[in-house]
Amino acid sequence: MVSHSPPSSEAVEWYPIRQLLGYPGHEFALITLNQPIRDHDLFRDLWSSAKTTIAADGGANEIYELSKEAPPEDGDSSPELCEPFKGLGAIIGDLDSLTDAARSYFSRSRIIRDPDQYSTDFAKAVGLARRESPGRDIVCMGGLGGRVDQGLSQVHHLYLFQKSPTYADGRMYLVSGDSLSFVLKGGKRHRIRVREPSLEIGASFRRVSGDPFAKYVGIIPVGEPAVVSTQGLEWDVQDWSTAFGKRMSTSNHVLPDTQVVEVQTDKDVLFTIALKQVSNT
Repeated sequence: MVSHSPPSSEAVEWYPIRQLLGYPGHEFALITLNQPIRDHDLFRDLWSSAKTTIAADGGANEIYELSKEAPPEDGDSSPELCEPFKGLGAIIGDLDSLTDAARSYFSRSRIIRDPDQYSTDFAKAVGLARRESPGRDIVCMGGLGGRVDQGLSQVHHLYLFQKSPTYADGRMYLVSGDSLSFVLKGGKRHRIRVREPSLEIGASFRRVSGDPFAKYVGIIPVGEPAVVSTQGLEWDVQDWSTAFGKRMSTSNHVLPDTQVVEVQTDKDVLFTIALKQVSNT
């Protein structure tokens, strides 16, 4: 288990690119939610980096649909290409969404029925990941598009499972085809490396690079009003009050030469940064 918790006098360091690559010290469990997988290559990159893979109920259907895509025409007939994603570690939930086709395809995976109606499939998947790999970071493949209630539920779960002020339980990230989002804990200065051009990246990665993010950034006070200060953005702020129904920092821009964005906040806020858009081939 790798500790991310610095002394209180130090900044909290974030390496989201290394996280997506599963670099040493940034190993993660990949949870696939019951949302369309919009960025296929990004999902394949995350799958290849993940230490463990879990589908939250109908998330297995989405992986199964992606598995039916024709493999690359490179002459490689390895089992992973012929039957991609067969190594899915577990499917968990009340299983009311799991199709017969997906259940059959993932017959070698653990299929765990948890009928608890007071817990979501997302929560059950996070619980499984944390029981089996305490302290390991979690990357959730989902999305904030589509139904508003589902998108808000996903943000709720980021807050719900990121209670420790020192990230002692591991960090959680929500990835969609458009953005990467995570919670910045209050009372701390956060340094987020948004570009790492010299990072060594294997040739097998199609989507993740040393510069995968677009310019758009949001800092959202989801739980309560916050006071934030920033460095590295086009419209930096200092001791700036932000709250729903008042002022919020959305659609700010990372400057072209910025490699580290700094955020100081007195309360928990959601940090979200856009991913560069590419054609889904």
